[in-house]
Amino acid sequence: MRTLIFQRWMASFGQLAALMFATRYYGMQLPLGLCFLAVGLAVIANLLSIFLFPQNKRLTETEAMMTLLFDLAQLCFLLFLTGGLTNPFALLVLAPVTVSASALTLRSTLIIGAAAAVFVTLIGLFNVPLLLENGIAFHTPGLFTFGFWLSLLIGIAFLGLYSRRVATEMRTMSDALFATQMALAREQKLTDLGGVVAAAAHELGTPLATIKLVSTEMMDELSDHPDLAEDARLIREQADRCRDILRSMGKAGKDDLLLRQAPLATVLQEAAEPHTGRGIEVIFTMAGQGREPQVQRRPELIHGLRNLVQNAVDFAQSKVWVDAQYTPDRILLRIIDDGAGFPTQVLGRIGDPFVRSRRDEQDLTRRPGYEGMGLGLFIAKTLLERTGAELSFANAADPFLTAEERPARSGAIVEVTWPAAAILAEAGALGENQPIAE
Repeated sequence: MRTLIFQRWMASFGQLAALMFATRYYGMQLPLGLCFLAVGLAVIANLLSIFLFPQNKRLTETEAMMTLLFDLAQLCFLLFLTGGLTNPFALLVLAPVTVSASALTLRSTLIIGAAAAVFVTLIGLFNVPLLLENGIAFHTPGLFTFGFWLSLLIGIAFLGLYSRRVATEMRTMSDALFATQMALAREQKLTDLGGVVAAAAHELGTPLATIKLVSTEMMDELSDHPDLAEDARLIREQADRCRDILRSMGKAGKDDLLLRQAPLATVLQEAAEPHTGRGIEVIFTMAGQGREPQVQRRPELIHGLRNLVQNAVDFAQSKVWVDAQYTPDRILLRIIDDGAGFPTQVLGRIGDPFVRSRRDEQDLTRRPGYEGMGLGLFIAKTLLERTGAELSFANAADPFLTAEERPARSGAIVEVTWPAAAILAEAGALGENQPIAE
């Protein structure tokens, strides 16, 4: 509401300034009474909105559409009184259409665009002529009037479609970035939770061991008292149970300096682990110069690689290859499947949010409820680019080859390249051993 009120105040002051300038400076003879009535309607509408509604009121779709229709009708009524399409300010009819296309639904935009086209046509045919200072009516050639009318209609259609396309893409990108942030936050929380649980398991290990030792000694000393010995045995069993529970919960690793980094192969296997038991063989290969690098175990790195592996497993026939190559300056990762590959019509758009299909003939019975690969790959691409990676997408084989001609690695290829300095763990990052606090 506050935004529309502000825009209407600007329009009202601009209309008043144009009327006063035209009559005082150029001496045009305008029906000022009706013109001021038209401007007064906008002022009254603003005052009613201010007094009847709070400024932070959020308009419904219908309320916003009716507000823009009122502004459009008020402007066209003022144009009717001031020469119709001979008035250069007729161009302002594009404003409500553009606002609607940017903020409202397609239905509302079509209604406002159709109303604008009708109003422009009516004021082109019927209007109060502009009278110059000498009382002569100002007329333009019919061809010019027709051309101006046609240009307004084209402007309504073009600006409406363009504004809506841009606004839709911005909203889509915003939603996708929000989903990316949520995915990263979830991965970070899981990492933190695993660290807390592992730390608890580590810290509770000593008292549980003490409980077990004392209970064992009590069992030996209470051999002549079976009831008390049974209680001591129960204490030991429950201590063992607590130890096993904490050990299973702490498999994610304690959040210490040591586990903030890991060998490259370990990080790749950790990222792929949720998808290695889905009936598709995931094959890891490592090749490079020198010792296998230690890389940072960052949540965005793990989650991004996991999404890429998931996409490969989803579309593979039987195998997925995760190939890693490393040099002192660069780390290269290729994820390849033996599926049908990316469709050529979307290959150039992969990485944008909400690309709807991998292939038009994708097997929906195999992957029920699957809505496309766009968001998952967008999240993976965004998160990995945060780590300094560059991603490229391609197909391993010509899509027109027959089944017999296709090589084993015939599906999609996702290539991820990092400068080594971007993800390698810093030398000496573990620091010095710290004394145990008493």
